[in-house]
Amino acid sequence: MKFRRNTGEYSGSLGRAAQIIKRGGLVAYPTESCYGIGCDPRNARAVRRLLNLKQRPGHKGLILIASNPRQLQSYVSVIDEKVLASWPGPTTWLLKPKKNVPNWIRGNHQNIAVRISAHKIANKLCRATGFAIVSTSANLSGTVPMRTYRQVKTLFGSNLDYVLPGIIGKLKKPTPIINAKTQEVIRA
Repeated sequence: MKFRRNTGEYSGSLGRAAQIIKRGGLVAYPTESCYGIGCDPRNARAVRRLLNLKQRPGHKGLILIASNPRQLQSYVSVIDEKVLASWPGPTTWLLKPKKNVPNWIRGNHQNIAVRISAHKIANKLCRATGFAIVSTSANLSGTVPMRTYRQVKTLFGSNLDYVLPGIIGKLKKPTPIINAKTQEVIRA
């Protein structure tokens, strides 16, 4: 992964992954606990394709990851200090969404799940795209998430547009999900 300072563009595998997401494709990438699959959350066709690939019902909603709070401004109005203090980090927070957040992101929920990833590759991927991306585990819905590049390639093959090489973080379980308003732990 190289950063071209003079153009502000990423090159190599990271640049390729970012361009694929920008064009509406699906990319798998390492995160804190497993490989994730991401796409542009504003692209309904890409999100539908991702849900179909995972066999995941749309009413469950999706997590968005970002490289910084600015990338979440289109999705949430307020991010309190406690949430900001936990980022970048492996905690996903449920926040009140802006009214324009599409149902394909929220699902049947009143809140939206967001995180500023501390995983170096996932964070750089968001930076390279220039926006927050969908982040859902690389697996079929209800099965164990894939933890290696090879597992993802074996399971999804050519159904993904690209698999970004890398090593996952040290978490043994998916990131915790906490409701920022009530402090209720939704997923430990």
